[in-house]
Amino acid sequence: MSAIKDKVKSEITVPHTIPIDILDDLGSRFIINVPIEERQDLIRLCFQVELAHWFFLDFYCTQENLKLKTCGMKEFTIHMFQHIPFLKQYASMVNEVLEQWREYKQSVPTFGAIILSENYSHVLLVQSYWSKASWGFPKGKINKDETPLHCAAREVLEETGFEISHLLNANEFIETVANDQLTRLYIVSGVRRDVKFEPRTRNEIKAVEWFPISDLPTSRKDMTPKIKCGYGPSSFFMVLPFMRRLKAWIKDKTQKTSRRPRHKSLTDVEIEPQFVKSHSDKAAARAKRFQQSLQTEIETYKALQSQKVPTNGIQKNVKSLDKSRSSRRRLFLGEENGKVQKSKEPDPEFTAPSWAYFKFDRQAIIKCLNDCQHNFQSKLALNVG
Repeated sequence: MSAIKDKVKSEITVPHTIPIDILDDLGSRFIINVPIEERQDLIRLCFQVELAHWFFLDFYCTQENLKLKTCGMKEFTIHMFQHIPFLKQYASMVNEVLEQWREYKQSVPTFGAIILSENYSHVLLVQSYWSKASWGFPKGKINKDETPLHCAAREVLEETGFEISHLLNANEFIETVANDQLTRLYIVSGVRRDVKFEPRTRNEIKAVEWFPISDLPTSRKDMTPKIKCGYGPSSFFMVLPFMRRLKAWIKDKTQKTSRRPRHKSLTDVEIEPQFVKSHSDKAAARAKRFQQSLQTEIETYKALQSQKVPTNGIQKNVKSLDKSRSSRRRLFLGEENGKVQKSKEPDPEFTAPSWAYFKFDRQAIIKCLNDCQHNFQSKLALNVG
């Protein structure tokens, strides 16, 4: 029996590959300052060890420090249990503790809220007593038979003293899955920045503060928060996984609210009777001129059809007809020397205000006119023949 215990101990005990000063920093940030009553629950304590592991991978195992190698959760936990005094007695139980913790973790997701100010410029973050200079969103694990929305509201109320039940939208959330753990944060906007936040739990939340969205980092190397608010990006490592999607959500919301209103149509505008009368008179005059011009063209076409024009005179008459037609009405384009030319000045007969929002398909109009001309020439040739 003693041989088996020695074998298990030799498998668990590993030499320190993480420098002592880094272990001291991680221990003080996440584990040593945990309340005494929390230390007795090793399963719950493993969540703090996991936070320390994430921090170690994100801010110590960088390209600038190639000598420091990454490690898995099990190896990291062994290091922490061997280094921290009150955990040394459990060093031989790491495998069992981690197995129970993973089973518990997969069955218990975390829910909370991202609370935004009225103009989406600031977000509310909380700082725990035992996470040294680390900020995160108010959140916590769901209780048995509790709904996600109720869990989020309860955790926010406990950590900030602010009631969000009436502000929650079940469809507005951002969630991540890291190491088999689901974290879902519901987005709550429109909260006034003068609200007083008072945590209802003792020895859990040290501070509740608003932070400008623009000052928070979106990557581990983003030094904006260090310059703007005095905290390095490592202080927001629990916020980082949500920032890109949060900023995208805010951008989408602000674009929807700032879109230009639809232009009012003629039916929406209240027009003065005096303007209506003058506008109607002008429109009637333009319509009358257009009708007269069209009637003249029809009569010219009929007269040309009824004549027996010699074969050698077809092209001459067609050109004269085209010239007559183009001088009477030319919408946008005309032909000159066989080439399409842009009209320098729009025909006053085609500048009615009712056409202001109408878009012409110029290519379609040109094709239609060319087809009409071709058909006319064909019919004219048959009549002459």
